[in-house]
Amino acid sequence: MNLFVTGASGYIGGTVAARMLAAGHSIRGLVRDAAKGELLEAAGIRPVLGDLDDTAVLTREAGRADGVINTANADHAASVRALIAALAGSGKALIHTTGSSVVGDDAHGESLSEAIFDEDTPFTVAPMKQARRNLDLEVLAAASRGVRGIVICPSLVYGVGRGLNPSSIQIPFLVDQARQHGAVRIVGTGVNRWSNVHIDDLADLYLLALERAPAGALYFAENGEASFAEIGAAIAARLRFGPVESVPAATAAEAWGAARAYYTFGSNSRVRAKRARRELGWTPHQASAVEWILNEMKL
Repeated sequence: MNLFVTGASGYIGGTVAARMLAAGHSIRGLVRDAAKGELLEAAGIRPVLGDLDDTAVLTREAGRADGVINTANADHAASVRALIAALAGSGKALIHTTGSSVVGDDAHGESLSEAIFDEDTPFTVAPMKQARRNLDLEVLAAASRGVRGIVICPSLVYGVGRGLNPSSIQIPFLVDQARQHGAVRIVGTGVNRWSNVHIDDLADLYLLALERAPAGALYFAENGEASFAEIGAAIAARLRFGPVESVPAATAAEAWGAARAYYTFGSNSRVRAKRARRELGWTPHQASAVEWILNEMKL
């Protein structure tokens, strides 16, 4: 298939594009920077210069592709709507990437939630994340417009990416902060838990979704979970640092920004990928995030 991938130079998009290439698909990848475009071309991906605000580019590329994979931005409504409009009536796949912070709570790193969500569970969505949830629903509802809309919702993603950007968000950020300050810092006591998934297993899910998923399907992506206290302790052990430091959420928000403090690191986001396993036969193979930190994370 000829696929159009947004975010092809990013962590998830680059790894997904590499997985699709390995499966025999051809990739055209949206990229803003010409120098990165040259690197994509060297990796076998045809670069398309533009960004998510270039509606004409998105429309053209979606029209010529056999399927579209959007990994660039979970919250950019205009680009998603442009892709849906371009694919309307075609029956082609639009795989949209969201994130499990959409069901994140307001724990401030101080409490463990018993709420665990799967694809059949009614979602609890905080006001700050409602717009993202609404956009996910638009992709799912695109089935009524003749688009095979699919939403993949990764949890905390770890592992080394196989594209231009090898680094994920949460664990590398904590590592960088630890190196700057000489200690691993977590929000609150870190008893809050996130499900997690290895980037290679996640890329496999995209391939299965492209091949087998029906229109209107939502898939969580996870293979286990860990608290940020456990993740912080593993980072400290790997870096041979001292005890993990607890930072109040409000203090973290001043230094890291509110979204990062309260959602990326301070919330509970516990999900189960029941549908992907049941419907697509997805079988994650990688070890847990904590084991990866302790045994494989590059220093």
